[in-house]
Amino acid sequence: MTNCFADMSEFVVEHEPLAGYTSYRVGGPARWLARPRNVEELARLVGRCVDEDIAVFTIGRGANLLVGDEGVDGMVIRLDAPAFCRIDWPAASRGSGHQPTGQAQAVLAGAGADMYWLVRESVRRGLAGLEGLAGIPGCLGGIVRMNAGGKWGQIADVVRGLTVVDGRGDVRRLTPAEAGFGYRRSSLAGMVICDVQLELQPEDPIEVRERLKGAWRSKSATQPMHELSAGCVFKNPPGGSAGALIDRAGLKGRSVGGGRVSQVHANFIVVRPGVTAEDIFTLIGQVRREVARQFGVELELEIEVWGRRHVRVPEPTG
Repeated sequence: MTNCFADMSEFVVEHEPLAGYTSYRVGGPARWLARPRNVEELARLVGRCVDEDIAVFTIGRGANLLVGDEGVDGMVIRLDAPAFCRIDWPAASRGSGHQPTGQAQAVLAGAGADMYWLVRESVRRGLAGLEGLAGIPGCLGGIVRMNAGGKWGQIADVVRGLTVVDGRGDVRRLTPAEAGFGYRRSSLAGMVICDVQLELQPEDPIEVRERLKGAWRSKSATQPMHELSAGCVFKNPPGGSAGALIDRAGLKGRSVGGGRVSQVHANFIVVRPGVTAEDIFTLIGQVRREVARQFGVELELEIEVWGRRHVRVPEPTG
């Protein structure tokens, strides 16, 4: 195939292995990997992909993602340039002393901003709204796209607007309603998020910091924070818990190759060196089969899968 991105060689490479870009440390090569330096280059890149009928994927810190061993036949975009990682804080947030409650403060953050740092810095500045998302790995764009969250809230609670490059290569501003947020989902598929406007509440930094510590303590006690994983594998079924179902099915500790269902939290698959994507795919299939057989519940994936579009739930036997 002719390299249709030859004129973009300053920020596009071919046949780039993706394992080093994902939390699981697995995944074959991307046909192309692009790291555009600004919104203009991003829009031009997406427009070219549209013209050439090339699929577009976006990768941040590689959390919540499983890339097949065969790789990705398309354009993978990584927004790690300074233009996509900047955060514009309100001048009123000084990060010292008591910050009086009052009018909500707007924070404009690039899609490539690291969520760990964004949470910590907002707390330091006495801005509340993100502290309950402590421990969720990845960059802001990926977290917004899947509407990540937990028992302390979800990112959509504080999103007030987004800039995206849409599926035609046009730069657009979206409202939260247009983003279509729902439980662990949005309507942003086919779009590349550039930046996000967040609305945070000024509060006493000490009180916000205590809530952050509480969230960290809870997650450290109940999740495998010190092992390689991609976060929760399955969405919780209506009115239930995916982790509890997997645990009740007796699957904690089940392993395939280098992948294993966590003993700490059954909705995590943890990995060790030498794991392959096929190991993880196989283990996911086994978990879904057993939960479907024992409880009649078909677990839906929360992680995103590239290369193999789905993991089938085998028919129960016996």
